[in-house]
Amino acid sequence: MKPKIETSKYSEDWLPVKQILNGMIQLDDGYYVTGVKVSPKNIFIMDEQYQDNVIFSLRNLYNTIDFEFWMVIADRPVDISVYLSSLQILYSRSNDAVQRKLIQQDINKANMFRSQEYNVVDTEYYILFKEKKMEVIQKKLHNILSGLVNCGLNSQQVSNNDLRMLLDNFFNAGKPTTFGTVTA
Repeated sequence: MKPKIETSKYSEDWLPVKQILNGMIQLDDGYYVTGVKVSPKNIFIMDEQYQDNVIFSLRNLYNTIDFEFWMVIADRPVDISVYLSSLQILYSRSNDAVQRKLIQQDINKANMFRSQEYNVVDTEYYILFKEKKMEVIQKKLHNILSGLVNCGLNSQQVSNNDLRMLLDNFFNAGKPTTFGTVTA
């Protein structure tokens, strides 16, 4: 009789992820996945020359990247309860009927977004790559970050939380996981 092979229903059990540390996903094969998070900027509200400059600079940046990379767009859930609390405090402190009406409209809209019908998310943009050598990782990060500065875009190296959110988005339908976490 053959022994029964257990297969896990959890994606984290078959992913080759060893750990997430210092803004990098360490894989079982010795590679690291890291990159930069690019702050969104609506260039289409700027004048046409500015738009052209940003697009030209981005094209130059992409053409100078001589390694495999992934551009990832992900939605991160946002908790608007602090914003809603601030609105309620403003409402209670205001004596002006017009201000109170406007604040109440914002409170109603925020409550609508908190309902089951809507998900409040921030859209985030990432440029990720895979590499084994730390000195090469640092060089690639520097090149991408400085290239994005030349494009007029703000960016920073991904954090552990960013990477965890990306894994959750792609493998767990956006629901946070708790594997590997220490709870009290």
